[in-house]
Amino acid sequence: MANIEHLTHRVPKVSVDELLDGFYPSLRFGDVSFDSYRPDPQQPSQSAAVRALRGFAASVNEPEPSGFRKFFGARKAPARAGIYLDGGFGVGKTHLLASLWHASVGPKAFGTFVEYTNLVGALSFRKTVDALSGYRLVCIDEFELDDPGDTVLMSRLMRELADAGVKLAATSNTLPGSLGDGRFAAVDFQREIQVLADQFDVSRIDGEDYRHRGLPEAPQPLTETGLRDRIRSFSGGTLAEDGFAELINHLAGVHPSRYRQLLDGVDAVAWHNVQTITEQAVALRFVVLADRLYDRDVPILASGATFDKLFTDEMMHGGYMKKYYRAVSRLTALARQGSDAS
Repeated sequence: MANIEHLTHRVPKVSVDELLDGFYPSLRFGDVSFDSYRPDPQQPSQSAAVRALRGFAASVNEPEPSGFRKFFGARKAPARAGIYLDGGFGVGKTHLLASLWHASVGPKAFGTFVEYTNLVGALSFRKTVDALSGYRLVCIDEFELDDPGDTVLMSRLMRELADAGVKLAATSNTLPGSLGDGRFAAVDFQREIQVLADQFDVSRIDGEDYRHRGLPEAPQPLTETGLRDRIRSFSGGTLAEDGFAELINHLAGVHPSRYRQLLDGVDAVAWHNVQTITEQAVALRFVVLADRLYDRDVPILASGATFDKLFTDEMMHGGYMKKYYRAVSRLTALARQGSDAS
C-alpha cells in the first residue's frame, strides 16, 4: 500500500547548514569519475578537457605553502583560480564537472547557477560569501547569461570567492535556437566577469548537440480515472499527489532554494489536470522544481496536458528558452518512467 502525501502540505524549514549540505552532484552523477568519461575519438577536445581538469584537481588538492616554504620555497607559476568548460549539450560537461568535484578533497560545493542564485536569495549575498569562502572548490553547472541581474550577482560572488582563495569551476549553457553562434561563447562569459577573465582557463569541448534531434515525444497523459487507478495501485513507497493548479500556487510560497527539501522522501509524484503555464515567473519557478525532480529521478504520473505543452510558444522561443527546453525534456523523461512503471 502506498504512502500518499501532498507537496502542497509541505513547508520545509531549512537551516544554513542544511542548505549547504545539498550542494553536491545529483544521484545521476553520484559516482562518476574522469575514468568513467568516454571521450569521442573524433573530438580531441574532449580528451584535452579531461587532462585539463585532472590538472586542475591537482591544484585544488595541493596545499598552499606556509612558513619558510612560502617565502623561500621554489617558485612556480600560480595556478589560475578557475576553469571554464565551454560546449554544447550532450558532450559530458556535467559529468566532467562532477568528476572534478569527486576528485577534489576538502570542503567543496557543487550546484547549478540557479541553485547558487537561490542560495543568495535565501541567505543574503554577504552570508553566502562567508559560508563559501572556507571551501576549497566551488563548482557551478550551467552558468547562465539570460538574466543580466543574476549574471552580475554571480560574477561578483565568484570574484569575492576567488579573492578568498577558493578554486572555481563552471560550465556554460546554450540557447536551443542559437544556430550560427551555436554555443555560449567564452568571450561573452569573460566580458560579463571582467575582473575574473584573466583568472580562468577556458576549455572548449566539441561534440554533437543533442538538441538537433529535437524534443523527445511526450507520452500520452493519463485520464483522471486512469490516474486514480495508478495512484491506488502504486506500491513504490511515498507518492506525492497534488492538483497541478494547487501545486503551482503552493510553489509561490516556498523559496526555490528549499525545493530539494520539499521532495525529501518522495518516490513518485502524481499531478491532476496539468495545464499550460502562462506566467513567466510561475514558469521559471516550475523549471527549478523540474530540475530537482530530475536530480532525484522521481517518476511522474499525470493527467491533463502533455509536458511539451507545459509552456507557451512564446516562452519556448523567448529569452529563457533554454530553461524551458531543458525542463520539457526532463519532465518528459520522468513522465515516461512513470508510464513504464508497473
